[in-house]
Amino acid sequence: MDRPTVVFASGQLLTEAIWEPQLAALAEDYELIVADHRQDDTIAGMADRLLAAAPARFHLVAHAMGGFTAFEVMRRAPERVISLALIATLAANDGPAQTERRLGYIRLVESGRFDQVAEERIPMLVHPDRRGDEALLGLIRQMAADTGAEGFLGQQRAIMARADSRPSLGSIRVPTLVIRGDADGITTQAQQDEILAGIPHARFVEIAGCGHLPTLEAPETVNRLLADWLAEHGGA
Repeated sequence: MDRPTVVFASGQLLTEAIWEPQLAALAEDYELIVADHRQDDTIAGMADRLLAAAPARFHLVAHAMGGFTAFEVMRRAPERVISLALIATLAANDGPAQTERRLGYIRLVESGRFDQVAEERIPMLVHPDRRGDEALLGLIRQMAADTGAEGFLGQQRAIMARADSRPSLGSIRVPTLVIRGDADGITTQAQQDEILAGIPHARFVEIAGCGHLPTLEAPETVNRLLADWLAEHGGA
């Protein structure tokens, strides 16, 4: 019997390394695919690339910008998704403050200071207690470097032009798990509440002492949550 497939969709400036603990924990029971989100400058393009690489049916696990891609996948091919897990993401499009922050990042890149983007984001990404964790910070910097300036600019263009997914949340009928760290510096609880109110029967888990990167900051907790979730919804 073929093993179920899990497709992972990553956030901006993040690579497959964001999922390393989960890939190791789930590899025995699942076929695992990490979607390529560094080739396109639209969310639609990222969603099309994800769907082209995925089998006919799959579980979808998405983090941050990957959540924007996941919402687009659910609009384009909902029949292909068995279950959905949304980690540290939101459904709304950007407001003026978010747009201005992204334009600031673009100005940094265009002035040759791409390395500074990751440094400015680190305080928003990790729990305050982890800001001295050089191994974690080093991995964040390495993922940014591996994404590269051009890849990051494409991601910014995609994020800034994305659709507001709130109106389509009610059409998501697959089992949905929403996960957020309680000290996430990018998403808010109000944004999680919008998702929970919009998607019928969505389930929410908050991880204490965790920032925007639960897969790395609380890997054992996320591994357990995903293993239980996937098993519950037609997994191994």
